[in-house]
Order: sequence, then C-alpha cells, then structure tokens
Amino acid sequence: MNLRRRFLEIQSLLMEHEALWRPSPFHITRPPWCAQWPQLATALESLDDEAVERFAADPGAFGVWLSAHAPALADLNAAACVPGLPARDLAACDARFDDGIPGRKRAQIEAFARHMPACASPVLEWCAGKGHLGRRVALADGVRVTSLEIDPTLCADAVHGAARSGANQHVVCADARDEGSRAHVRDHSVLALHACGELHRSLVRNAERDGAQAYRIAPCCYHLGTDDPYRPFNRDARLMLDPSSLRVAVTEVVTAPRHDRQRLARDQAWKLGFVALRNALEGEAQRPFRPVPATWYAEGFEAFCRRLAAREKLSLPRHVSWPDWESKGWARRAQVRRFELVRHAFRRPLELWLVLDLALGLEERGFAVQVGRFCERSLTPRNLLVLADRHGDDRGRA
Repeated sequence: MNLRRRFLEIQSLLMEHEALWRPSPFHITRPPWCAQWPQLATALESLDDEAVERFAADPGAFGVWLSAHAPALADLNAAACVPGLPARDLAACDARFDDGIPGRKRAQIEAFARHMPACASPVLEWCAGKGHLGRRVALADGVRVTSLEIDPTLCADAVHGAARSGANQHVVCADARDEGSRAHVRDHSVLALHACGELHRSLVRNAERDGAQAYRIAPCCYHLGTDDPYRPFNRDARLMLDPSSLRVAVTEVVTAPRHDRQRLARDQAWKLGFVALRNALEGEAQRPFRPVPATWYAEGFEAFCRRLAAREKLSLPRHVSWPDWESKGWARRAQVRRFELVRHAFRRPLELWLVLDLALGLEERGFAVQVGRFCERSLTPRNLLVLADRHGDDRGRA
C-alpha cells in the first residue's frame, strides 16, 4: 500500500462528502444532507429493525446497500479496506501464561505479537497495563523488555507475572506523559497496544529526537487528549477535525456484551426523550449535551429528566406525561440509528486517515513504515497496526 497516495485518496473522499459525516443525528432532528439526498433518507427510514441491526454489525454489508442507493458513495467500501499484515509463528506459551488474562485481550496480544516482526533490539512496552504483551514478546523473542505503566497496582501485577514466567522483563512505574519517560524510548523497539489518544500520538510527535529503533503502534481512542482542532503529523493533511469528529472513528460496540448494548440503547433513548421535551418547551435548537452521571439512570425516566432539567435550568410544567416522552425518546432513537448508519459508513475511512497520518508522520521523521490489520474486526475494531523501523537499521526487522 502506497501510504501517501492512499492518504490523499481518503482525504479527498472525506472532504468531498463531509456534509454526510460531520452533522450528528443525535443533535439535529433531520441532518441537512436529507434535503440533498431525499431518496437515501427515505430508504433509510424505511429500514426495519432487523436490517438496522444487521447493518450496524456489518459495515461492509451496509456499504453495499449504501452504494446501491447512493452510487456516488460506491468508493467508501474500497476506502475502508486494509490488507492484513503477514504473520509469524510463535512458540506456544506455558498454560499458566493465560492466567488472569481475559480471553479477548489474550487473543489481541497473540495477534499483535504474531503480526509484528521479531525483535532483536530491547523492547519498551508503552502504557503496559499488567505487562502481558511485553511478557509475551520477551518469551517469544528472547529479548529484554521494559514495561512502562502509571498504575502501581498494575505494575505490581506485571512484576509478579514476569517473575512467575521467567521473562526478562523490567517494570517501570511512571507516567508516559512525563518528559522523563522519554528516556526509556532510546534504542528500543516501542510497543503500544491500544494506548489511548495522546499517549500514542506523543510517540510520533517526539520520534525524531527520542532515538527509538522501531515503533509497533495499534492506536485507540483518537479523541482523548487531543487539541481542538486535531494537529496532524504529515505535510499533506488538510482535513480539520474537532473532538466530536474524532469520536466518529471509535463509535462501535461490536465487542460489547449484550447487556452493555442494551444499557447504551436505554441511555440514548432517555437522553433523546429529554431533548424532545426540552425542544417542545424552549424551541428546537442544537445545544451541547454534557455527560450524564451513571447514577442518574437508576431511578427511572422521570427522575432522570428532573435531574437533567435542574442541571440545564429547564423549567418543567406541573403536569408531564412521562411515558409519552420516554416513548418519543425511543422513537427518536430509532430515527437516529438509521441516519447514523450513513455517518458511521465514514468511520473506517476516518480512522484510516488518522492512522495514515501517524504513519506518514513517522515516515517524515526518518522511518520506513507499513500499515495493516493484525486481527479481524470481531476481535477488536481497533485492529490497525503501524510498523515503523528507522531507516538504515534493520535490527527491528525479522
């Protein structure tokens, strides 16, 4: 994959169709694009619940449906395609290695380690948690691993795991955001599995002076710790993204348990029920909606709305038919979900734009870079891996 050409193609697609993905259907009763694409809007609103669920779970299938109803968007599926990285064989671990690692996380660790080149230089595990990935690489490649983590409890677990397995793993309890942590990067291959937002971006931002031999980064939570607007890394970036736009790239619950998805559905319906009530009382307008404490959902819809009304300084009438407004919230959620399918069709292209921006940033800072998938979406939607090796040094390669 030619990274810069692919980046420019995706950037052009996103800029040409930003009217479809920038407006949030949660905040706007009917997105402005409905006037430009009336047949598409009608087709979306005609979808039954089963089709909505199927398309939400399978973006590729929705992309086919979307291109049939809006041929101008036929390139979306192609823009979202990313090749898988080649895998290597790893020696099996002792069965005790899996103790205390959730199955999905264990599978992500194995996939990450299998799809990165073998490490010859010392390894730094960035934002290490309990050090599972670093321990796996230490055992697989016979290299010394330094695992950097801020949480003392997780650090203690990492120390225990290293001692039990006999891995050559040293644990440093420190904040990755502190300037002093950068000293650990020099002459290392740096691994970052789902380090959130600025925690992975800081590696790229400082790559020119930090002296790493290689980076293996699977980015996550692009909206966390970002500037407003997002500051890109490569010279050809022209797309302006605010935190709300960055969230589009990660709005997936494909791996969430069923009860979590049901809870999220209720939360959204109740918020939309309150918004409908407020609009009826104060007139329709696009207003910010701050996060709601989880405890506010515990006492039912009416109590939830009364708490919100107090916070938002909304004067409620004496008599409110709460069941009616809750019903309106659920109906509004059904509409929002259908319009969000279009916005979410741009989710992967947006994520790929962000990942390619990181990759090109590393390329411009003196690294040879590859980008590809290290696992299937069903294991984690955040399945893109950036492999970067310093030019003129092959110690990080297999």
